Amino acid sequence: MRRDAFFLPFETGYRFCLFTPACTPVEKGALVYLHPFAEELNRTRATVALQTRRLSEAGYSVFQIDLLGCGDSSGDFADASWEAWQEDAHQAFLWLRARTQAPIWLWGLRAGCLLAAEIATALPEPVNFLFWQPMLSGQAQFQQFLRLASTAEMLGEGRKGAAGRIKAALNQGEAVEIAGYWLSPALAEGLSQATLKPPPGIASQLKWLEIPVAGLAASPASLALLDEWRAAGYQVEHQTVSTGQFWQAVAPEPAPALIHATLNLMECGA
Repeated sequence: MRRDAFFLPFETGYRFCLFTPACTPVEKGALVYLHPFAEELNRTRATVALQTRRLSEAGYSVFQIDLLGCGDSSGDFADASWEAWQEDAHQAFLWLRARTQAPIWLWGLRAGCLLAAEIATALPEPVNFLFWQPMLSGQAQFQQFLRLASTAEMLGEGRKGAAGRIKAALNQGEAVEIAGYWLSPALAEGLSQATLKPPPGIASQLKWLEIPVAGLAASPASLALLDEWRAAGYQVEHQTVSTGQFWQAVAPEPAPALIHATLNLMECGA
């Protein structure tokens, strides 16, 4: 299997990219992968790499990009903003479109799904969506990130109120450190305002894979959002998968059930 690693130049530096072309004579589709937030990027690399290999073998090309300040791309996490990440994702789409005539999918994991939904309206053509365990709002992702700071304080000196102090600092224009990542006010504000609403006027396909929590088939909030996407005209396929929360695991978890389910959904209607 061929895999091309390179740096894509931007005005703000470079972005580390991986392109894995389809291994089959006919390319069924091409995916831009948008990674999750902060440390979740590192914890999910192994699973995403395995899924990329399986997609390539099935006839799909995959383009991966480390966003500004993430992974092996230039800049620090403190340099990142939601607007800059949207531009990165947009340029990733343009790079891939220049090299394929196949239908393009935006494949998001967790916060990457929010980024996919937000940039779609600015793209020059309709795209399809593949969502893995999507965050339902940027505010939910932000609050989850804040809990890391609160947990660290409670395990340390037993203090509380980390979330309040962090929000106050961000409101004053100061970057704050959370779990080893410096979060800028620009990124915090943009992320908090992001939603997973269906992009209007570009109805296409949405394949949504979700890992159930506490025995539920899917959360009520997820089901309500799925109905919104259907009402907006999207062809929606939703599936729950029983596997571990690999984005939280310190050691790599391949999540074979998720990989198998994804291939099956992608092949439906291909």
